[in-house]
Order: sequence, then structure tokens, then C-alpha cells
Amino acid sequence: MAPDLRQDFNMMEQRKRVSMILQSPAFCDELETMIQDQLKKGKTPTSLLALQQIADFMTTSMPSMYPAAPQGGMAALNMSLGMVTPVNDLRGSDSISYDKGEKLLRCKLAAFYRLTDLFGWSQLIYNHLSVRVNSDQERFLIVPFGLLYSEVTASSLVKINLQGEIVDRGSTNLGVNQAGFVLHAAIYAARPDVKCIVHIHTPAGAAVSAMKCGLLPISPEALSLGEVAYHDYYGILVDEEESVLIQRNLGPNSKVLILRNHGLVSVGETVEEAFYYIHNLVTACEIQVRTLASAGGPDNLVMLDPGKYKARPRVPEPAGDGSSAHPKWQVGEQEFEALMRMLDNLGYRTGYPSAARHCETKLKSTVTRRSLPLPMVVTHTARTVTQALAPH
Repeated sequence: MAPDLRQDFNMMEQRKRVSMILQSPAFCDELETMIQDQLKKGKTPTSLLALQQIADFMTTSMPSMYPAAPQGGMAALNMSLGMVTPVNDLRGSDSISYDKGEKLLRCKLAAFYRLTDLFGWSQLIYNHLSVRVNSDQERFLIVPFGLLYSEVTASSLVKINLQGEIVDRGSTNLGVNQAGFVLHAAIYAARPDVKCIVHIHTPAGAAVSAMKCGLLPISPEALSLGEVAYHDYYGILVDEEESVLIQRNLGPNSKVLILRNHGLVSVGETVEEAFYYIHNLVTACEIQVRTLASAGGPDNLVMLDPGKYKARPRVPEPAGDGSSAHPKWQVGEQEFEALMRMLDNLGYRTGYPSAARHCETKLKSTVTRRSLPLPMVVTHTARTVTQALAPH
């Protein structure tokens, strides 16, 4: 048997054994007994969270902490099967090929693609999230055309110029959907302040984009978006004239653009800021669609006055001891970093910088899916797992 075929065959056999153990009632019962024992030993022992995470990992249902929309995305299936592809796969020669800034941007954008899939915002292989690598050479990172969002990694991202031409193909042999990048190129060219652009299609977003009333000020999420811009639908964006029109409609300050009868766009000076605005935009659209369906029309809704709206201050609150030594958080940074910690705990290995640089409360390192791969969990005895999870 050929070596490659033998390797595939061995992997299939290993997965069979893994599945048999995970489905074993005896194994699940023993793990549940361990959890109950830990609960009896103290109020909230350090190891209890990690132990519960492993228990969730063994089940075929999704963990309750999982942030997905009901449809979940392709990653939901992978998670239930215990298969997670690391986000940060830059190793060896791949790692030294990029400077520190680009490596971080690659990890951030790839993790953003995974979040988009987990939240149920992805649409097969279509739509794009992109980031500006540098302003001097006008280089951008984008997903190769053909990958699902659940497959995107730091090394697979393609580097292109403003014309959509490939500069660095990444780790795949796939190309780029140049027509899909035209929208991004138009915005980047007109807005030097923009470093990240998100373009997605969601059912609620498409529904609101088709309403004559547009996005209504009926929720705090809607008010947090500031001035919302609109652009009429003319089909697939390919000509220069429409690019100019998009630039004019977006204007110099708007962070959100609704493409009529089409989809949603958010922009940000950072990846975190772009995430913040697209998350609030999607939420605002979902609130509006559900509210209109139950209220019978916009005439029955209570409209909020944007002039009276007070945005949440971005300055951090003083610490409990009265000190205010915490550095300032940028827009969306706290939310995005919290989600990166969650992904790391689920085994995604995002490569995102530790939150310890922003807060003094350090999350103690316990055995999680990140440090305890599935084969290790399966091959260790319950006694070994208990010892590994014992509080330090």
C-alpha cells in the first residue's frame, strides 16, 4: 500500500476508535462522575471550568457558550465532531516570510472569518472580509475564492493590490474573486482611514435593505451605528462609474453602508472596529425584522431620537480599588478580544495577543481543548485526566 494511502487508512481507523469511545456510555458516565466530584470539593475550583469544557467537547451537541446563530455554520458540524483547524498555522518558513505586523493581521482576519461562520453570517464561498496590510504599497489580505469561511487560516489568505492582482497567493493554489473585491477597492481608494472592510449577506440584513424605510432607530444597536449610508442595487459591481457612486454614497465618515436589495457593509480603522459595527448592524436588522413582523408595521413602533442617544463611553471604568491605570480600549477591542479568548478555549489557536496586556485580572491557564487535543483525551485514562485537571 502506498505511504499516503496507508496514512489516510490509519487516520480513518483512528477516527473510528475515537468515535466509539466518545459514544461510549461508560466513558460519559465516568466523566460526569468526575464533574460531580469536583463540584462537591469546592464552590468554583479552578479545574471545574476546564473539566466542563472537556465534557462539552465529548458531546455531539454544541456548547452553550458557543456564540453561533441557530444555523451555526459549517464550523458547528466540525465542532460537534471534535475537528477544529487552527487559525494560526504560520509555522517554520511560513512564519518568517511575513513581518510581525502582517502575521498579526493574518491571524486577526482569519479569526474574523471563523467568527463570521460561527455567527451564521457566511454564505457558502461568497462575500468578503478584507484588511489593508499597509498604506505605502496598498496591499490587502482577502480570502481565496473557493474556501469556506470555516476553512480560512492565517496562511491561506491571499495578498493582492488595489487592482485585485495577486501579490502573494498564500498556502493555496486558489485565485481571487476580482469582481467581489471591486467594492472593497472602491472604499479603500476613497477612505484612507479604513483598514478593514466587511461585506456579508444575512437574511435579516437583506430584508432591511429591501425596505423603503431602511434601518429604523428602534434599538440601541441601530443608534450606535451613527450615520447609515445607502447604495442602490445595479447588479454585480464591475464598472468604474458605480465605484465612484459608492464612494460618494458612503461619504467620508460613515462606518456602515446598506446595499439596497443586496447586503451589508461595515468599515473600520481596525479589524476590531469593523467587527463591532457589523455585529451591531446585523443585530439591529434582526431586531427590526422581528419587531415589524409582530407589530404589524412601522406605524406601531416606538422610534428613538438619535439626538438624545448617548453613546457608551470608550474610556474604561476605574478599577475596584479606585485606580484608573488601565489603558484605553479602542472601539470593539474588548468584545473582539473576549471572543478570541473563547475561540482559543475551543481549540482554534487564534494567535491573538493575550488580554493580560489590558487587564490585571489574569485568566489562569487550565487544560483546555487548545492544549488537550482529541486523541490525547481519548487515549488517557480518567485517572490521568483527573490529575491533569487538579487545581494548581
